[in-house]
Amino acid sequence: MVRHTKTTRRRLAFTIVAVSIVMTLFVLRLVDIQVVRASALSAESLEKTETGDTILATRGSILASDGSVLAEAVMRYTVQVSPKDAGPFERDVDGTEQTITLEQATNEIGAIVGKPGPEVLALITDALAADKDSLYALIAKNLNLDQLRALKALEIPWTTFSEVPFRVYPNGAVAGNIVGFVGEEGEAQAGVELMENSCLAGEDGRTTYEKGSGGLPLPGTTVTKPAKDGGDVVLTLDKDIQWFAQQSLAAQAEAVGASWGVVTVMEVKTGKLLAVAEYPSVDPGNVSATPADDRGSRAFAAPFEPGSTYKSLTAAALIDQGVANPNSQVVAPFRYKPSNGADINDSEFHEDMNLTLAGVMVQSSNTGISQFGEKMSADTRYAYFQKFGQLQKTEVNFPSESGGLMADAADWDNQTDYATMFGQGFSTTAIQGASLYQTIANGGVRMPVQLVEGCRNADGTVTDVPDATGTQVVSADAAKQVSDMLEMVDQESWVAKNVDVPGYRVAMKTGTAQQPDGDGGYSSSYLVSMAGFAPAEAPQFVVSVNLADPVKMNSSAAVAPIFRDVTTQVLKSRGVQPSTEPAPNLPLSF
Repeated sequence: MVRHTKTTRRRLAFTIVAVSIVMTLFVLRLVDIQVVRASALSAESLEKTETGDTILATRGSILASDGSVLAEAVMRYTVQVSPKDAGPFERDVDGTEQTITLEQATNEIGAIVGKPGPEVLALITDALAADKDSLYALIAKNLNLDQLRALKALEIPWTTFSEVPFRVYPNGAVAGNIVGFVGEEGEAQAGVELMENSCLAGEDGRTTYEKGSGGLPLPGTTVTKPAKDGGDVVLTLDKDIQWFAQQSLAAQAEAVGASWGVVTVMEVKTGKLLAVAEYPSVDPGNVSATPADDRGSRAFAAPFEPGSTYKSLTAAALIDQGVANPNSQVVAPFRYKPSNGADINDSEFHEDMNLTLAGVMVQSSNTGISQFGEKMSADTRYAYFQKFGQLQKTEVNFPSESGGLMADAADWDNQTDYATMFGQGFSTTAIQGASLYQTIANGGVRMPVQLVEGCRNADGTVTDVPDATGTQVVSADAAKQVSDMLEMVDQESWVAKNVDVPGYRVAMKTGTAQQPDGDGGYSSSYLVSMAGFAPAEAPQFVVSVNLADPVKMNSSAAVAPIFRDVTTQVLKSRGVQPSTEPAPNLPLSF
């Protein structure tokens, strides 16, 4: 009896201990679930029951200065099928049920999307061959609304549709190299599309809800985060001037066999770019039709040695420093050998010429400008390149934009020391060249280069407005004296008859620059240029033209028709009154 009682007690104690252990484990598990891992488990549970739909944001438009659309978003549609379910189905036709075969259905789809019926059928059968349970095969994309409605009207039960934002460019290649383009998935690839993506892109929204056992939303669980549409980017470009400049450039480039070219039109008082025409140009709506090298903007990204158009910078620095004026005199030989060992020559042989600084500009004498340039140190001349904005990127900061390429003055060799005086030994871009002439035309005040007016948001506010504070680079008097000399170039140089703009005074300079060969020497490739502004007495617009390798006319005569026609068009389209004051008459020789 005693032995039995002891056994019972031991069993009871064991049971109590076991139960205690189980209860302790249960409590610990409960604490772990309800306290330690409560948030994580709740989130995991919600993931399994929560679903939602993306609300697509609309990408903003790119607009010309007058509000006309250069790029905009439209909705396009895709049609897809469930191959596993594809087959005959019944359709009500005038109150009678008719059986529509798979072949008939695919023919109907093909007729709407622009594909042969057998090709549509093959998309289905190929998907089934890869996976007999396939539930998806893309039939066509980028369909418009009319096509979508026509497809839905077929009431084919195994077709589904989705909407996809699509980018369109209503003006084709007009400003295409500047506007840029997006990829197939809508991601920004080039140009303003890329540069201003933070304004244009917008932010997708989303509708989320918890789903019940049948997959339907549970009442009261729907939460909507609305999409934020992108803003519109307003450019400074004048669409009509841009179109005209592109047409003129393309016609002449093809006529003289040029490999590429750029025409820039800039507003003198503001630094705004009214046109940046390029040849070849790209149609952002058909990018693959253009070679990759021609899809970007050479105006911003392709530096070149500019040549004699940059004698204007040297002349402006000379006058601003007070070491020369338009009447200053020099004897300009065909070949000049400075004491440092450099060897300078003019483009064609001539006897010694007794020239004023104005005459040097008209004759475009390298030997003459070199002797004047000796009056300034290399450091001083380098500083003027900096002040004119030639050694850094412009304020536009265009994708892949290049700054000027010039070695520090301390690193110039003997030849470069002189070559920089007449536009060689360094490289610059077409946009920087236009900015140089804007500064001279604007009384020596350089305005920041502008391509974008700002980002116009959905609420009407405009943000990202660029700085428009000018910088005095040379004195107003120095700028005026250079302008007078450039007007003498227009009147007296051999190209004068080719750039006459009836009724208007024009200031301009030509340039023909041999290009580097990449091995420290120069190739047989030339870039010819012409830059200037009008009306010369009260400048309003800069026009700059550059043509690379015009093999059928390898001189600045190749760009003269473009300069003349674009300048004439700009002045007339903007209603600029003809000149009434007489042009200057500076002495060119002594």
